[in-house]
Amino acid sequence: AQTMEDRTFIQAGDICALFGLDCASGDTFMHKSTPPTQMMSMESMYVPDPVVSMSIKPQDSRDADAFSKALKRFSKEDPTFQVHFEDENKEIIVSGMGELQLEIYAERMSREYKAPCVLGKPKVSFRETLTETFEFNYLHKKQSGGAGQFGHVIGIIEPLPPDQNTQFIFVDDTVGTNIPKNYISSIRKGFQNACLKGKFAGQRIVGIKVLLRDGDHHVVDSSDWSFQQAAEGAMRQAMEEGQWALLEP
Repeated sequence: AQTMEDRTFIQAGDICALFGLDCASGDTFMHKSTPPTQMMSMESMYVPDPVVSMSIKPQDSRDADAFSKALKRFSKEDPTFQVHFEDENKEIIVSGMGELQLEIYAERMSREYKAPCVLGKPKVSFRETLTETFEFNYLHKKQSGGAGQFGHVIGIIEPLPPDQNTQFIFVDDTVGTNIPKNYISSIRKGFQNACLKGKFAGQRIVGIKVLLRDGDHHVVDSSDWSFQQAAEGAMRQAMEEGQWALLEP
């Protein structure tokens, strides 16, 4: 690591470094003379969900530009290092695979970008999951002066095995025209939206499989919005009446 050797070519199995390229982890490079029919790319990397989150801010507001550049670079080179702004607390949150990883990036900001920063208290990403199969039968129906709302969904929600407890699976098992197929995507979206925050501990819901079996629609009053609301209502029903548990990293 202390010496560098110029190379005119590399081959399979070699590890090398290139300078001056704008790229991100996972990019594939091909020689410019490669025929289009032989162009290829490596399959994407598996990036696990982060398990620890911490708030971060520059010690001095005058370092905000360098601080932002560092966050952008680090999140580009390391897919496990994720950054987002939390509207509720007005904080920048960094997430990663451990507290040590986040501390190393904070130290690099100070050393490489001259932007010392402050890390807040670690926030562990807990998740909620269902422990027993739950049958739902939910009717969303509203009538006002104009067109009404109507969406009816029937099915089951079941827990996934431990090796899939970070996933959400939706299966359309309906037969016939009780629920027109053009509403299925809205039903899926409704369940996914409801899973963003559970009632057991206020955490995201994972590790479940939603099996849509049947339902009903109204020729005039049914719409994408109506079925999305029906799905969210069915999920709320499961939150209130189902058996839930908290998952730790």
